[in-house]
Amino acid sequence: MTPRKMRVGMVGGGGPANFFGAPHRRGILMDNSAELAAGALRSNGDESIAAARELFYTRGYPDWRTMIRAEAALSEGERMDYVTIVTPNDAHFGPAEAAALAGFGVLCEKPLTTTFEEARRLRQAVVAHKTPFVTAYTYTGFPMVMLARELARGGELGAIRKVEAWYPQGWLASRIEADNQKQAAWRVDPAKAGASGCGGDIGTHAYEFVRFTTGLAALRVSARLKAFVAGRALDDDFTVLAELAEGAIATITASQVTIGAQNDNGFRIIGTKGTLEWSITDHCNLKHYAAGQPLRLYRLGAEYGYFPASIKPYIRVPSGHPEGFHEALANLHRTLEWTIRGRRGEKVPTPFEHPGIDDGAAGMAFIEAAVASSAREGAWVSVPTV
Repeated sequence: MTPRKMRVGMVGGGGPANFFGAPHRRGILMDNSAELAAGALRSNGDESIAAARELFYTRGYPDWRTMIRAEAALSEGERMDYVTIVTPNDAHFGPAEAAALAGFGVLCEKPLTTTFEEARRLRQAVVAHKTPFVTAYTYTGFPMVMLARELARGGELGAIRKVEAWYPQGWLASRIEADNQKQAAWRVDPAKAGASGCGGDIGTHAYEFVRFTTGLAALRVSARLKAFVAGRALDDDFTVLAELAEGAIATITASQVTIGAQNDNGFRIIGTKGTLEWSITDHCNLKHYAAGQPLRLYRLGAEYGYFPASIKPYIRVPSGHPEGFHEALANLHRTLEWTIRGRRGEKVPTPFEHPGIDDGAAGMAFIEAAVASSAREGAWVSVPTV
């Protein structure tokens, strides 16, 4: 097969109130190896087609069902290769399952679905059809987070004792949804967001830091979910103590009422031989505290030899030039693209193991257990098996 640009479809992301459509488009186009092929971008059919035209998609569709059906009917030389889903949570499952059944790869925003049962059903479809699938835990695309995974899983810290993961925001410290702030409105609506607001939106990011870097999953959780803002149906603050595999523990905290916080997420991995620490406020650096040794500082830069071959293809610039949110998101698209190209026999770098369908489903299992624990005033609840 002659190499060509990857053709990408998108569901959602075309309205003025949608934040994630634009970052995903930038991520898709960043490396000039993919193009915007098909779009079902708005809930209104006419507006969806108009938005696709305005944003220079090759083909616009009135809805995702029409898009997937029509794209599947095209020849391999014309149709999209994978679909990106950037809708509110309640509209993830339908297009993701349909795309998997139709033979398209999927990159889906998190949380994966609104319920664990939906997540398990989607996983069944993805596994049965061997669908290339990435769950968009964007921060795992930061090269220094990828390096933390390689170091922690490679034994640099010894046995893992504890992981601290956090994600504070402050934008929902007042009831802005009452003023028709659309990004807030759907996130605090159980019908659209699911059983947890803050936990589903950003607490899953913090939990994925634990899973992604160490490979350890939560077995039991004790959780307190709270809505500090009066009249809010879902939590705006999320606190979990988790028992992990292999005797480790984790604290997983998230908040959307921390005034002054600006997506200040990060993690600390504590082992028998040392500690790794990363935060988005200093995202080009990874700190390694080895027992009895001076602080070791890993810095981002394509020329540094300490990056393993698994990460080097994801670094675009020399040291001193920051790679941030859009590059991290582009790295997730790059992983999905290389997975698809590799299956076709094209010569590409080995894709990094970014979060897939199992990670998305595990996030929903974690949320389900946390909600159940909080309803029982923090009682220990087992996390369902994916």
